[in-house]
Amino acid sequence: MTTVGPDTTLGFDVDAPARALVEARRAQRSLKAFPNALPPDMATAYRIQDATLKLWPEPVVGWKVGRIPEALQGELGADRVGGPIFSSGLWQAGGQPTILPVISGGFAAVEAEYIYRLGEDAPPGRHSWTVQDALMLVEDQLVGVEYAGSPLADINKLGPTAVASAFGNNAGLILGRTIPNWRDRADDGPVCEVEIDGAFVGRGAPSSIPGGPAASLAFLLGLCAARGHPLKRGQLVTTGAASGIHDIEAGQTARITFQGLDEIRCVAVEAKI
Repeated sequence: MTTVGPDTTLGFDVDAPARALVEARRAQRSLKAFPNALPPDMATAYRIQDATLKLWPEPVVGWKVGRIPEALQGELGADRVGGPIFSSGLWQAGGQPTILPVISGGFAAVEAEYIYRLGEDAPPGRHSWTVQDALMLVEDQLVGVEYAGSPLADINKLGPTAVASAFGNNAGLILGRTIPNWRDRADDGPVCEVEIDGAFVGRGAPSSIPGGPAASLAFLLGLCAARGHPLKRGQLVTTGAASGIHDIEAGQTARITFQGLDEIRCVAVEAKI
């Protein structure tokens, strides 16, 4: 499948929704609906995302990848969606729970993830990647947690074009430990599990991601290059919600474990400026 899809509305106003999305995120303020018209295709949605990148005052330190529902893949010409991770939303897991700022009236969720750190720049003109070639750029594979968050409470219900437009529905990334000997592992692990307020909500493994984590990396390399954002050495790529998407509200806690390797804890609090 193509990574961006056809752009059927070159005259679509991308600047107005981009400004509204940026202003809402900076003010930690919810939006009752998508600003202006919902983009009709992925190419238009990425044009909005690119406009938000120009307005956001922080560098991109990585990218997230999410899955597009199968029922929409043919229509949208893509099976995955990508979005930026900014420097202020990159955290290292430690002894204390990571604090997740939740926008009141918005959306928030945690996702167990398998993450790549690039060891070299991707060639800027290369738009098509095999899994094997994509992995050649990787320095480390880590475990971690994507913090999905948006001013839009219904962002996932609005669909992939809303997700792509609104920062890929990413609000941060918690880095856990490096997976030892990750290139040589023959097992499907480490298996991940997620609890919210002590209740089990999901389990997954690298095989839970269609095509495996490397398929998400290959997709993102092509997507970003096609948009003029080739991946750089040191950037992080979080490859998909292996355990599922687990909603979290202010006041709740999350515990994410990777069998035999790591435990990451989080606490959600109401966002403040």
